[in-house]
Amino acid sequence: MLRTSARLLRLLSLLQARRDWTGADLAGRLEIDVRTLRRDIERLRDLGYPVHAARGVAGGYRLGAGAALPPLLLDDEEAVAVAVGLRTAADGTVAGIEESSVRALVKLEQVLPSRLRHRVNALQEATIGLGGGNPLVDHTTLTAIASACRDHRQLGFGYRGHDGRATARIVEPLKLAHMARRWYLLAWDTGRRDWRTFRVDRMDAPSPRARFTPREPPAADLADYLSRRITTQIYGWRARITVHAPVEQARTRVLPTAGTLSPIDGRTCLLEIGADSLDGLAYLVGLLGFEFEIHEPDELRAHVASLAARLLRGAAPPGEVTGGSPRGRGRGGPGSTGPSPSPTPGR
Repeated sequence: MLRTSARLLRLLSLLQARRDWTGADLAGRLEIDVRTLRRDIERLRDLGYPVHAARGVAGGYRLGAGAALPPLLLDDEEAVAVAVGLRTAADGTVAGIEESSVRALVKLEQVLPSRLRHRVNALQEATIGLGGGNPLVDHTTLTAIASACRDHRQLGFGYRGHDGRATARIVEPLKLAHMARRWYLLAWDTGRRDWRTFRVDRMDAPSPRARFTPREPPAADLADYLSRRITTQIYGWRARITVHAPVEQARTRVLPTAGTLSPIDGRTCLLEIGADSLDGLAYLVGLLGFEFEIHEPDELRAHVASLAARLLRGAAPPGEVTGGSPRGRGRGGPGSTGPSPSPTPGR
């Protein structure tokens, strides 16, 4: 009996690990004959596991979805990954699943072996949640969008752009992406007749519509395509800058969420960044830590030059003339020999 129970658990684990199995493959893995396999499949069905069977040459077995969630079999690494994921979800970017994540985590930790519980708790104790301040996305919104992507259904929704203007959109959704604690949707905008990227937290009441025939994706490497759109193309201001550093070295200073880097040669690389203002672009450029050349836009060059002059004036000793602007005059009046009063803290 114990041997049969152990074999049923292994059979269940195999069915959960892969979508489709042939009878011969399963019987071979379990080292039993096909007739014994059929009896074990029936035992699983009696226990409430919906195991579907298909006849014929291409037939086999598949674990289906039932009316209730059956117990899952996880190996050590899978169990740790699920536990860590649930802890993260309890304080993540998806609204509406915090409480259910905690409940699921409590159930999982009750059955975790002590060696795995120690690993999960060690990670939790060594981690501080700072919160990102980014807007939360409701989990029902995410599942509705994901279902539309899977089923090739158009989505209709209201959308608020980065300028605050509200528009109505109908799109053909392709993929969801998660980056920098935000969710994005890549979709074909039927009104603009172009591929667009939408921030999910700015979408209002997405609802499925008619089915559509999937289009050719805009790029073979969707991850790189989306990264470039998210870091540059969705912003009001975009810049192209040559950085005088090898691309590997530049990547230590430029986060993937801040811009995209591509090599020019062994000593320089091209940085493409975006921001909602020239101040935002200047801030990113100022933190590079390398020599650089701004190719575009012209407005950024002028803005950086003005900022540089202002910084030089601010760094000059009191009373020194920098760039034609005297420092330290006006506090004690012309001819004043006493020290200038210190500025009031906090102003």
